[in-house]
Amino acid sequence: MDELDGQLIGALRRNGRASLSDLAATLGVTRSTVRARLDRLIAGGEIAGFTVLTRSDVRPDSVRGLMMLEVAGRGAERAMKRLTSIPEVQAVHSTNGTWDLIAEIGAGTLEQFDQVLFAIRRLEGVTRSETSLLLSTRR
Repeated sequence: MDELDGQLIGALRRNGRASLSDLAATLGVTRSTVRARLDRLIAGGEIAGFTVLTRSDVRPDSVRGLMMLEVAGRGAERAMKRLTSIPEVQAVHSTNGTWDLIAEIGAGTLEQFDQVLFAIRRLEGVTRSETSLLLSTRR
């Protein structure tokens, strides 16, 4: 892979739907050069595939995590209502096992994320929690 191949991949990362003509103009080469390079990169496995990003794939929350919660007695329903009123809580799941609820949380910064965790821990009925940051997501 040479510099032109790298530039072609970079251009495709910016706009995977760019036409061969647009790519050729951007890179300053002919359409046939772009086509030949693209075919070679695909055949050689350098480009493994193409995909699409949806609105839900591009999240404004740069810090995301899952917070597992233990709730005292029969307070899970009340805790769920309070959790869903917190804007950073994107979803609340009831579950079986050690934890009663799992909250999906998203925030712009680690400091904001920490503030949300602190607020949730103070909710009436929450007796214990464990939080895991989501580092990457694969489909």
